Amino acid sequence: MIAALCEKFGPPEDLILRELPDPVAGRGEVLVAPTRVALNFFDTLVIDNKYQHKPALPFSPGAEFCGRIVALGAGVENFEIGQRVAAFCSYGAARSRMVLPATRLSAVPDELTDDQAAALFVTYGTTLYALRQRANLQRGETLGVLGASGGVGLAAVEIGAAMGAHVIACASSPEKLDFAQSHGARERIDYSREDLKEALKNLTGRKGVDCVYDAIGGAFSEAALRAMAWKGRFLVVGFASGEIPKIPLNLLLLKGCAVLGVFWDEFVKREPQTHLDNMTCLFDWTARGILSAHVHAVYPLAEIAQALDVLKERKAQGKILLSIPE
Repeated sequence: MIAALCEKFGPPEDLILRELPDPVAGRGEVLVAPTRVALNFFDTLVIDNKYQHKPALPFSPGAEFCGRIVALGAGVENFEIGQRVAAFCSYGAARSRMVLPATRLSAVPDELTDDQAAALFVTYGTTLYALRQRANLQRGETLGVLGASGGVGLAAVEIGAAMGAHVIACASSPEKLDFAQSHGARERIDYSREDLKEALKNLTGRKGVDCVYDAIGGAFSEAALRAMAWKGRFLVVGFASGEIPKIPLNLLLLKGCAVLGVFWDEFVKREPQTHLDNMTCLFDWTARGILSAHVHAVYPLAEIAQALDVLKERKAQGKILLSIPE
């Protein structure tokens, strides 16, 4: 098999393609040949040793994939060779063969393409968990999405709209906001030109926004928190800006609001059945055209460095995928 390996921590250009022996599925495991691997912003941090997960060297990046089953380990009964499956695996997917426990796999419906199935786990899975299990978002509530045109931001726009929320897209350019509105946002704020707090208040009739989805961090976090409605929910999803904000706790007291951490990886481990139920819902919504699972671009595995650089430079609108050779 061929694998893109991080053999030393550093930038994407340090990744190396290697030929390795095929792995073998043990009891309860499945050998899969990925066809599409989705990359995420955190992959750029993992390979640079700047993420909370620190895999032992060498390892392959790539946390989610769609592929076909090549072999079944002893005791696996619910899958068959040749079947399309998809999964979240934290890291290790950027290779032509990989082994996973059968309990981690989801069968892919015929209505979904490999591109769509690979794109649904991290960004859409995180977002459905955030909006459904953490924020308990209700139909008719307002949802402010920071960084609304990136992979996770787009997922928040689409899932928020699917759940019946009034979605306010917040991004840094008219082009990004046009993209977010084409995917279900009702209102827009260009926070490179407008005061985010005042704009959110104005768009909610000065009531404030019921829920904020923040995958950006930095200075925009406090501005959005200051625009929260009474009993609002502020979702901490990530820090794509590179800056972890320090939030004044008096704001939570004055607004009666909650700041909720969204650690999807840990949720998957602790509540695997709820996670698989969420993925079934996302597969269904995508099959029915409610979600787009929009793909920005597909790169061959040999161009993984270029693909990761697009994410690092925050140029992606939607998902970045790798095409894996047989």
